[in-house]
Amino acid sequence: MADDFRLEASLKGYPLTAAPCLVSEIGARGWNVLAGDLPLPLAVLRRGALEHNLAWMQRYVGERGVWLAPHGKTTMSPELLAMQLAAGAWGLTFANVWQAQLGVAAGARHILIANQVLQADDLAGLDALLAAHVDLRVWFLVDSPRQIELIEAWVARHGKGRVFDVLLELGVAGQRTGCRTHEQALQLARAIAASPAVRLCGIECYEGLVATCDSAHDAAAVTDLVRRCARLAHACDEAALWAEDEPRILLSAGGSAVFDLVLPLLTLQGLSRPVQGVLRSGCYLTHDHGNYQRFVGLVTEREGLADTLQPALTVWALVQSVPETGLALLNAGRRDLSFDIDLPRPVRWARAGERLAQAAPASWRVSALNDQHAYLCFDGSGAAPAVGDRVELGISHPCTTFDKWRWMAVVEDDGAVSGAIHTCF
Repeated sequence: MADDFRLEASLKGYPLTAAPCLVSEIGARGWNVLAGDLPLPLAVLRRGALEHNLAWMQRYVGERGVWLAPHGKTTMSPELLAMQLAAGAWGLTFANVWQAQLGVAAGARHILIANQVLQADDLAGLDALLAAHVDLRVWFLVDSPRQIELIEAWVARHGKGRVFDVLLELGVAGQRTGCRTHEQALQLARAIAASPAVRLCGIECYEGLVATCDSAHDAAAVTDLVRRCARLAHACDEAALWAEDEPRILLSAGGSAVFDLVLPLLTLQGLSRPVQGVLRSGCYLTHDHGNYQRFVGLVTEREGLADTLQPALTVWALVQSVPETGLALLNAGRRDLSFDIDLPRPVRWARAGERLAQAAPASWRVSALNDQHAYLCFDGSGAAPAVGDRVELGISHPCTTFDKWRWMAVVEDDGAVSGAIHTCF
């Protein structure tokens, strides 16, 4: 269970003169973002969209016979991780052992570390986690003989007899980690099977880096990777390289962009044991107004879905200056907003003193960010922002907004603050 985090004025976005309160108590304050009860900039999560997205993804994987292990590095929020588990997620995914501790504390008992684990401190930390929680299963990725050697050396030095569960990672030339060729991967699988320190429990890949948001290209590129993984799984099966006492073979893939295209791998048939596909999407929970909105729009088209994910994460900012016609400066910048894929997009605005937000004019756009400022360009002949107005900014790539905030307000559609979450970056 998530701890009841204490909110107070040292945290960005919390009222400077308000008494501290616990996350569980903030809803009773009666605050409303549009009433000016909290200082801007302020990151907010729309409760209705969060609940919709939780149900949408659980329904999606359930109907396809796939397990969900959302990537926790997206939010690093105990409250949101607990929500995902309560909604039916089989487990959680993280990028390293340090992050995985948060998942264990949130209640996860199945954790994928979608990365190579090899340094002594990480192995010691993972060993300690497993020893402290006898019902915990953790799998991490292996992609080289040298990594196995380092793990074996650590196990030999510490004499604990620990055997780690691993997935063999298959990669793409010029991209991130993972074996590059079938022959290299199969040789590594044999080394894992022969090792006293690791057990081969399945195969993993990450397809997101080959996707370009062009359906024809993405389908071809991801299908090629899926077929390579399937071929490797069959080869490992024929050579009897899987850990002997494992009832299932884990096959894992799936970021948040083209997760539909990896389903043939996650539902692979014809092996000597049942396959359990594990999808690792993380950004589905909050979605966005940019990168993932474009990608998931194509998923919706390819699958003919009746509805889709909804953006839940935005940042409200204050118009602090309108120094010239057509340009306004907002008090949110690179310290508050994602900018690694797209710049923020104005989605709504509210005049100073008004509690009703309206859609931002289509011509409004953010042209640049400084550390603490956003440059809002607008058509001088149309609706113009004034000093003191509020602008709600949609973001692209939730991961790099979450890591800029220690807490976020959970709000209703009318701006009422009904809850909060905190982060642990």
